[in-house]
Amino acid sequence: MYAEQSALQCPSCGGMCYFSPVAQALECLSCGKVYNLDQPDDYLARDEFAHNKNVPDADPKSAPPQQTHQCRNCGGEVVFTGPALSENCPYCNGPVVLVPGDSGYKTMALIPFRVDAPFAKRLAQDWIDARICVPADLALTVEQGVVVGLYAPFWTFDSDEAVHYWANYVTYRNNKIRTRKTEGALDIMFDDLLMPASPHVTPLIRDGILHDFDPADLRPYRAGYLAGFAAEMHHQSVMEGLSANETDKDTLIRNHIKDEVNKTAVHGIRYLTDTTGIHYRRILLPVWILHYTYRAHAYRIVVSGIDGRTFGERPFSYRKMALFSAAVTACAMTVGMLLGAQAAF
Repeated sequence: MYAEQSALQCPSCGGMCYFSPVAQALECLSCGKVYNLDQPDDYLARDEFAHNKNVPDADPKSAPPQQTHQCRNCGGEVVFTGPALSENCPYCNGPVVLVPGDSGYKTMALIPFRVDAPFAKRLAQDWIDARICVPADLALTVEQGVVVGLYAPFWTFDSDEAVHYWANYVTYRNNKIRTRKTEGALDIMFDDLLMPASPHVTPLIRDGILHDFDPADLRPYRAGYLAGFAAEMHHQSVMEGLSANETDKDTLIRNHIKDEVNKTAVHGIRYLTDTTGIHYRRILLPVWILHYTYRAHAYRIVVSGIDGRTFGERPFSYRKMALFSAAVTACAMTVGMLLGAQAAF
């Protein structure tokens, strides 16, 4: 994950370069010259790698970075490459300290930032403006917030699941409720199932804005794409990644079983699955995180660096909530009286 700073120096003037989401290229901070990072073999970034669950992991680790920043608050470890916009923790905005670099697994691909910092901040402000029952002074607070660009680590997993299941469902007949049993089999194919590769990638980040992506957007890992941003390294082996995400896969399999049974109140699901055809990628996905504090409470708004999708946390104005509730109640009562008057005629 570490890149020599000299490798990011402008060949023309010696200034530092950063990756510009607008230009989709390296741009010199001093003279403004732009350097394209595209290569003819970029399509190889879509490649997936087979995993045999019966064979021990033999995935080589990459060389450790010379220095890593560790957050004092949440324990997150990130590397800042080139002229980073911030050196606070991207996840929680806490203070960071330098620690010796630890080797991680090699990143296979990434999707470069397409949304730049000013636009990400505007999207975060627009998201707040669209919320109801927010405090009157919240927009100004968010405007003063700090936005940080981060490459977050993810897995993509493919697998074929041969599932045999048992389940119960409910039937209604002659005003009687009966529980029935059923069993069956189905085949499920997971393709590019996106899974966090770090405990710091919260549902706010993944489920809020990064729950899908286009593999055609992937590019081979090159340090230039990280210039000006923070990145968290991959530390999970393939087996650890699969194990950490068993809960998510279990939920998806159970949902498939419910759809297959297609009855009322399906419950008591049990199943056995034979998993084959595992393929994976270690990738980095871009996200902007805007940190702000309102009345001593910390909040975050996250913006996808790919397409600008925005989701976040915000406080509520209890006075506005009460007024809104009263207005809804008044409208409901008015509609009810009008309908009652029409029925009387």
